Amino acid sequence: MVIKLAQLSFFDGMSDAQYEVLAPYFARQRYKEGTMVFEQGDFAEYLYLVVEGEVVIRFKPDDGPEMTVTRVQPGGVFGWSAAMGNSRYTSGAGCVTDCAVVRIRGKDLRELCDKQPDIGRFVLDRLGQVIAERKHSQSQVTALLAHGIRGLASNGDCNDE
Repeated sequence: MVIKLAQLSFFDGMSDAQYEVLAPYFARQRYKEGTMVFEQGDFAEYLYLVVEGEVVIRFKPDDGPEMTVTRVQPGGVFGWSAAMGNSRYTSGAGCVTDCAVVRIRGKDLRELCDKQPDIGRFVLDRLGQVIAERKHSQSQVTALLAHGIRGLASNGDCNDE
């Protein structure tokens, strides 16, 4: 399975030089229908982008039944707890169909954002757009992500991966 980041809408507008820097950090993965990519409460290690298939995100509150939060289609992102530096995923992610994804370690993404601010701004903006669709306003989410990534990188507190 050959996947070029340029083929994913998440990276639309990125320069060839930025692709070259970012691409080695991403790994390709395939999952069969019914596979749980991660469970709610699992260690938050990777940020994922869906290339093919569909992933369902589910949340189980302490005082209620499990609920579907969203369905992630090709081009979509999930597992952003890892990018934010959270130690645990706040929801679970399972494959509704056979899936192909690319993933990046949250720790690597945070370090890359610190070393390559132009790429960091680009990725933060895109993540802010994605997360804002499910949560708060984009500017609040982007500021939260930027604060979390900068704080973790500058404190050297990235070893939670």
